[in-house]
Amino acid sequence: MDWNRRQLLRGGVGVGALLLLAACSDGEKSSGPARGGTLRVGAVGTAARIERDPHANLSNDSDFLITALVYDALTVPGADPNVAPRLASKWESDAERKRWTFTLAEGATFHDGTPVTSEDVVWSLRRLRTVGGASKMPVAAEDINADGPNRIVLTVPEPNSQLPLLVRLMTFTVKAGTTDFTKAVGTGPFRLESYQGGNARLVRNERWHGPAPLLDAIEVTMFESATALGNAVLGGQIDLASNVGAIAGRTAEGRGDLQVVRRSNDTMLGVAMRTSDGPFADARVRTAIRLGVDRKALVDQVHSGYGTVANDILGTADPNYDTSIPQRVREVERAKTLLREANFDTGKTYPLVTKAEAPGEVESARVLATQLTEIGIKLEIVTQESNAFYDQTWLNAPFYTVSWGTNDSTLFYADKLLSSRSNRNETAFKDPEFDAATAKALAARDDAEYVAACKTLQRIQHDRGGYLVWGMADGIDIASAKVRDLPTLGGFARVQLERAWLE
Repeated sequence: MDWNRRQLLRGGVGVGALLLLAACSDGEKSSGPARGGTLRVGAVGTAARIERDPHANLSNDSDFLITALVYDALTVPGADPNVAPRLASKWESDAERKRWTFTLAEGATFHDGTPVTSEDVVWSLRRLRTVGGASKMPVAAEDINADGPNRIVLTVPEPNSQLPLLVRLMTFTVKAGTTDFTKAVGTGPFRLESYQGGNARLVRNERWHGPAPLLDAIEVTMFESATALGNAVLGGQIDLASNVGAIAGRTAEGRGDLQVVRRSNDTMLGVAMRTSDGPFADARVRTAIRLGVDRKALVDQVHSGYGTVANDILGTADPNYDTSIPQRVREVERAKTLLREANFDTGKTYPLVTKAEAPGEVESARVLATQLTEIGIKLEIVTQESNAFYDQTWLNAPFYTVSWGTNDSTLFYADKLLSSRSNRNETAFKDPEFDAATAKALAARDDAEYVAACKTLQRIQHDRGGYLVWGMADGIDIASAKVRDLPTLGGFARVQLERAWLE
């Protein structure tokens, strides 16, 4: 499989652009990117959760934004393919997809001018495995090794075609032996000039190995809430409110001095239905529930229209997402028939457990409860604190809401959430045909084999899986009208501000 089909372009503003600028008449604006200026960015964070260690849990959006601009990960999110080079310029695997070799970008240096070596990367990845755990570094420490001065090798015990995706964004490289991160000596497109209480000023890294950033500086300000963040951009105190949400987006719509950036496929809100036992074990009951919901109404009510209808398959932004599977729509009478055929007890009231974690999650449970009464299902909404939810409900309850904040490949979700071997199998789904398709996709040796296996696992998930995936929320950023080339991909791609510029 060719994971390096598209490389990042290098060079910034080239000779052609300079000639174009020279040709413009006096007083005429150029439509090309302009160099210079300071972008004032706001992001949500709290003082109690400030974290400067790039390998620790970066729960503040503000911390993650700063870290992702100061340090380089091996790879970053892309569109098609959904993995793009960063500190690693290319990668390749052996025929079995067990041994992956990553080549470091030519000319990559730290902010102090010292070159990046494979030993720095190996030390960083091993530390990430220790500090961040297996969820952030899916390769054992002893299986992360250098192969010469500019290549590293990651070895996994079983075939895994997803490894370049699994090292996106979190694999920040620091100098070998670093334990003090107050100076934040990274390799990224911006370097730290000053930091105070969660707020930072970053300036352009003239030595960066990638395309030269156009901005002189980025100032990051931490806001305690999305409301405060929204008010700041609406009032002109900042130029960009990152991940500010639908409410602020609606307020900003129609204002000539502002733009609303919608990043599709950003957040999934859905329901996990337990498939192994309990009231939803019968696939006909799960299909009836999927047929009983009005997806468009859910997107309109829960996401204020900033979203798209989904089709009960995780991974909607995957370039290999199967659009040939018919979109499921509301069919109340058919849903009632399926419940009767399954002898589902409509006389009982069933708990739908939720939590106030993702925006709109509790509201989505209430809307679902109202909609499903039309097919004869009565629900009691039980709202739990997050700690209680993950201690008592997650992985155990028959019916509960779920949310995922990044939208990765269909295979990523299949392997991590639906395969019978997964320790995060939210729906207790065990299906030998699904497991076989997942294993085949992970071990695929060419694109055709990979795509065919991914289509099989998507159809199984749609037909008899345990998820109700009714819609995807857009990520909402609000920016001044003068800001250009902001990220439009969902999830953590929002922190890739190195190509932004000011008109």
